[in-house]
Amino acid sequence: MRAPLPIDEALPRIKSALAADTRLVLAAPPGAGKTTQVPLALLDEDWLDGRRIIMLEPRRIAARMAAERMAAALGERTGETIGLATRVDRRVSAKTRIEVVTDGLFTRRILNEPDLPDTGAVLFDEFHERSLAADLGLALARDAQSGLREDLRLVLMSATLDVARLAGALGARVVESEGRAFPVETIYLGKSSDYIEDQAARAARRALRDQQSSVLVFLPGMREILRAAERLQDLGDDIIVAPLYGALAPAEQDLAVAPAPPGKRKIVIATDIAESSLTIEGVGAVVDSGLARVAEYAPEGGASLVTRRASRASVDQRRGRAGRLGPGVCYRLWDEEGTRGLAAEPAPEILSANLDGLLLALAEWGETGIDRLPFIDAPPAGRIAAARASLVALGALDDRGALTARGREMAALPMEPRLAAMIAGARNPGERALGAEIAALIGERGLGGSSADIRDRLARFRTDRSPRGEALRSQAARWAKGAGAAPAGQAGQTIANALRGNIARADPARGGKERAYQLASGRTVFLDGGDALASEPWLAVADVAGGAANARILAAAPLSEADALALGDVRIEETAAFDRERRTVTGRRITRLGRIELGAAPLPRPSAEIARRAILEALRADGLVLLAHHDAIRQSLARLALARRHLGEEWPALDEAGLLARADEWLVTLLGEPPSIDRPSSDDLRRGVTGLLDWPLQRRLDELAPLNIAAPAGRSLAIDYTAEGGPRVEARVQEFYGLSRHHAIMQGKVPLTVSLLSPARRQVALTKDLPGFWRGGYRDMAKDMRSEYPKHDWPEDPAAARAHEGKTKARLSGPSAS
Repeated sequence: MRAPLPIDEALPRIKSALAADTRLVLAAPPGAGKTTQVPLALLDEDWLDGRRIIMLEPRRIAARMAAERMAAALGERTGETIGLATRVDRRVSAKTRIEVVTDGLFTRRILNEPDLPDTGAVLFDEFHERSLAADLGLALARDAQSGLREDLRLVLMSATLDVARLAGALGARVVESEGRAFPVETIYLGKSSDYIEDQAARAARRALRDQQSSVLVFLPGMREILRAAERLQDLGDDIIVAPLYGALAPAEQDLAVAPAPPGKRKIVIATDIAESSLTIEGVGAVVDSGLARVAEYAPEGGASLVTRRASRASVDQRRGRAGRLGPGVCYRLWDEEGTRGLAAEPAPEILSANLDGLLLALAEWGETGIDRLPFIDAPPAGRIAAARASLVALGALDDRGALTARGREMAALPMEPRLAAMIAGARNPGERALGAEIAALIGERGLGGSSADIRDRLARFRTDRSPRGEALRSQAARWAKGAGAAPAGQAGQTIANALRGNIARADPARGGKERAYQLASGRTVFLDGGDALASEPWLAVADVAGGAANARILAAAPLSEADALALGDVRIEETAAFDRERRTVTGRRITRLGRIELGAAPLPRPSAEIARRAILEALRADGLVLLAHHDAIRQSLARLALARRHLGEEWPALDEAGLLARADEWLVTLLGEPPSIDRPSSDDLRRGVTGLLDWPLQRRLDELAPLNIAAPAGRSLAIDYTAEGGPRVEARVQEFYGLSRHHAIMQGKVPLTVSLLSPARRQVALTKDLPGFWRGGYRDMAKDMRSEYPKHDWPEDPAAARAHEGKTKARLSGPSAS
């Protein structure tokens, strides 16, 4: 008889909900017992009708342990009533009624059998992790349920869920179960510049001193876990230091999860796998780094695992692990203020990960329109476009997005498309077998060692006699269809043939402790300068981790320059750039392998198209101010803005950014042949801008906002529409004599600002009402001007005086005055 579990009280409600409906969202905290008890409780339900229950787990270790716990509860071995299916471990029989599978394998299952004929229910455990495979599996299951299997039950189970949102999206019933937890004290240890593994080891020692229980430490990945474990090896025989991560052998994983022997305590150093998927016995203290490793899309290199701050929901779950047995303590390796800055929930992987595999699966499903599948969160359109381009480059899709024969074979392989391409795209059986081995190594972290040189790892892998090594070799042999593998020395060619964007050349300009390599895709990746591979000028890179600024090569092989050029996408392109000092376009003829520049030579006369593109790129970077007569554009935009402000929205809103966006419509032809940035005149630019208007508006603009007005003296005065205070003209005072009615534009709605100048062309007055100025301010101004410019004409009544262009009295009275 097992001990009572918190989930027990919810089991009748779960049964009732699934008897009445086909979709359920179940929220229960870690340790409630949902993973093991819900599938067992549903076995005898009438609606199941003897069919299987499939339960998805996001991790192999969680799948294995869940299956083994349920089998033990029935007094059986895994493979009987309770089955297990992962990529490297399949224990299923005709007797199996509950099959625990990794979420990636479920995708393959439903793609092969969309109606899931022997399945009555699909349970998505730990759905709050929102793995890409779980989101895809749910979308496919919902699609199948709506068209093929209306009786199929779908259950989302999680420790933390946005229940209302998910239930609303699925149209599902909700059951919530309360957990059982003791209070946990939180101790913030503050920020530190030390390595995170050093901080974690210090905090673990403190926890051992302060507490009597075992300690659970959360670190982002295997590398940090192993380093922290090294720093804790001197604690004595009564303390067991147990790493816990996915690549460990099952026996080592079991050791980490099992209770400590009597008289001993444990320090379990784990990834976020221990947040909710697994229950670690005997823990009363938690040390949390606050970090997590997540898959993140890299625009110029596919995807990488990067270290990010964990979400608030994640750190709260980690904290809760200290309160399972009794009151506990959580040591956080940051300050309290930092918690407030954490994201509330982890972002769904579908929003940040590489989507090549998802798009390949959908192509096999027969859906080319992503919006037609019921995703909880729709994959970003830009990522889908990038995935489509990647799959076309890998030969999995044709230019129309349809699945090719190679793509169909890639889709059938349980791995990322980039790895599947090394098998399906192989040029001969030996290369196919070598590609299968490399794919097995990359897909299984830690297998074959951790050397960046894939040849070293292949040598170890081929002689690995562990159960895991044997299983992976058998699997690779199946992928290779029995062919013998080519020598490990050909690994570079095998990788480069499949992943041409991952051909890399050393960057001699970037020195230091790390050797920089540029991928043909454009991305820069790094290798420890002490690594033997760092002396190689060319590499074929199979695996990378880290963000854009610190992407590290995890697996690669040397490649000769001849092979790089033979296998890579080598092309010659003509480019041009605008020289801002000389105001000319300079051209280059560049030989590239992908985006790696192999060599360049001057191009004396770049084509007109390339030259125009170079000028437009310079204008987009620096703005239209680069044009010699840029003021004509400013004036035209100001005229349009004035019309829109005073006459309504029939006048379009245009600005320089909008003009640049539409440069092909109005500016390109003005650059002439050969294109020159200085060719367009002021009139050209003015006509180009106003030419974007409908013809009736063009005519009205010249009427409503003329370029010039005639002064009383007869001279044409340009209107400055960009002047402060509104449209403005300027001239000597004498040119406006005799004016009795002020100039106005925009159907008389906008009086012009008139800047009155002295004979020396200095401003002496500013007015929007000249007749009023003649009657008022003119008198004081004229008094000053008569003393400063006595030879010039300053009449008592300027409104009645004859306008002239600022002549002296002598010239006005001379023979030519008439």
